[in-house]
Amino acid sequence: MGETVELDVLEAPRLTESAGAVFAVLAQAGSATRPQLASLAGLSKPTVSSAVAELEAARLATHSGTASSGTGRSAAVYCLGPAAGAVLAVDLGPAVTRVRGCALDGALLAEATASRKDAADAVREALGVLPEGVPLRSIVVAVGDVAARDRLGSGMRPATAKAGPAFDAMAVALPQGVPVQLENNVNCAALAELHEGAARGRHTFGYLRIGVGIGLGIVVGGQVLRGSNGAAGELARLPYPWDDGREPRQEALEEYIGARSLLRRAREAWEAADGPCPRTTERLFALAGAGTATAGEIVGRHAADVGRLAAAVTAVLDPGLIVLGGSTGADPQLLPGVRAELARLSWPTEVVSSTVGDSGTVAGAARLAVARGVQTVTQAARPKD
Repeated sequence: MGETVELDVLEAPRLTESAGAVFAVLAQAGSATRPQLASLAGLSKPTVSSAVAELEAARLATHSGTASSGTGRSAAVYCLGPAAGAVLAVDLGPAVTRVRGCALDGALLAEATASRKDAADAVREALGVLPEGVPLRSIVVAVGDVAARDRLGSGMRPATAKAGPAFDAMAVALPQGVPVQLENNVNCAALAELHEGAARGRHTFGYLRIGVGIGLGIVVGGQVLRGSNGAAGELARLPYPWDDGREPRQEALEEYIGARSLLRRAREAWEAADGPCPRTTERLFALAGAGTATAGEIVGRHAADVGRLAAAVTAVLDPGLIVLGGSTGADPQLLPGVRAELARLSWPTEVVSSTVGDSGTVAGAARLAVARGVQTVTQAARPKD
């Protein structure tokens, strides 16, 4: 285990309101001329000129070149300066930890990947690659759990024992004094689908993750719905089984649909003539795709189960679109069965496979971290004297 990486943790300068607004639009645009900043921020050109001068003096913006206006005149182009800072995003996955460091305009600065048990090392590796002297503004950690205030009220941590120990082991590598936000990993993946994946251009949808566990990211009006306890979309808590003489148990539905039970059903149904029984879901789906009858039947049953869960989601939310993700849910072989079962049980709803892949959660966490980092710089904005 390496030592904790020391980074600058600088308090953002107190900006005027107009400078804060210009900084926010510059972070979103990446680079822009003063006329473009005026248009994006809805401010006058003289106000923008004053704001840009203020940002340059604070090293929050810098002149990065010129652009032709098409009339023979050139305009100065600005981008974020070195004092704008960086953010860190951590996907504390069930098996793999992914870490990204980004500038406040979203540009990728660092990446690291490690096993879950070596999550702290992945964090240190990414921190060590960030440019020297660039202050860290925000950290977002995606966990497979609900985030909650700890009993002392001193910060956020996973609400249950599901992700708590892994979070605590990773947190020792985080720099002190930087705001840390915990977010559910499925919510982060839903954000990635919204901005760069299968739900791009759709403002309301459900992201249904099926893998080792199950979960739902709910996006309404372009915003993730978290609920009053931060637990919206916790499908594992749906009562199951719901039948005469059988008592529902917490997370019993997740146990039934999750990857471990899928492989157990494969072992129970496997025939010697089919060859070696698959030991991973990836192998099971590969055999189904190759035409192995038993594998195809198991995958077909899994698709029907996921379709029934999708029907429950549709009955409550009517999202119009469901994106299937996760280690088993994203496999296109599930689509026909899920669509058929959903159509049988509910009203028409589009179902597509995730397109962001394994990096979706950390990509969504990075988006949250960038938004939080920009807010950290601009929230101290004061009215112009």
